Amino acid sequence: MTNTITTYIEKEILNSPDTQLTDQDDLLGSGLVDSMGLMRIIAFIEEEFGIAVPPTDMVIEHFMNIEAISNYVLKRQTIDG
Repeated sequence: MTNTITTYIEKEILNSPDTQLTDQDDLLGSGLVDSMGLMRIIAFIEEEFGIAVPPTDMVIEHFMNIEAISNYVLKRQTIDG
C-alpha cells in the first residue's frame, strides 16, 4: 500500500518520478503538496482502496506524510470493510 501511494504522489502530484519520497517527508508543511494535490490524493485513495473519506477526516494529521496516509487507509478499511 505504501509503495502504491508513494508512486502515485511522485508521478501524478509531484510530476517527477525522479523525486524520492520517504514515508516521513512532510508533504503539506514542506509545500510538496498543495490543497488541490491533497484532494487528488484523497480521490485516489478512495478509488484505489475502496474507502470513503468523510469531510471530518480531511485533516492534516491523516495526510501529512505517506506513513500517516497509509495508517489512515488501514483504519478506514477496517471501518468501511
